[in-house]
Amino acid sequence: MSKQELVVLGQEDRSAACCPGLTTAPLDENRAVELAKLFKALGDPVRLRLLSMIASRAGGEVCVCDLTPAFDLSQPTISHHLKLLRQAGLIDCERRGTWVYYRVLPGTLDRLSAFLTTTQAAEATV
Repeated sequence: MSKQELVVLGQEDRSAACCPGLTTAPLDENRAVELAKLFKALGDPVRLRLLSMIASRAGGEVCVCDLTPAFDLSQPTISHHLKLLRQAGLIDCERRGTWVYYRVLPGTLDRLSAFLTTTQAAEATV
């Protein structure tokens, strides 16, 4: 029997995941460009706070009307930051009447997490 036949579903070798981590292999140019867009979007304290507020909200989504009062910034400035997070693929939104509700895209956060996880940390969670 080959090793592949012995792998139990859900218990695959995490070091062979589709997205190699920072310590497993050098980035190719395309992957570096993709990740740089995400990190650039997160490189602003306001956007980082917005992402955190959205991700930590019970129910997984938050109305823009609940985000704006948390900052000493104008509503158009908050909308601009949310737009940049959307363009980076970190969040998505849905309009309901006059309000827009934002939610985190977990797949993108999972890719960032997989990239930043060291091999030792990944092996410790297996």
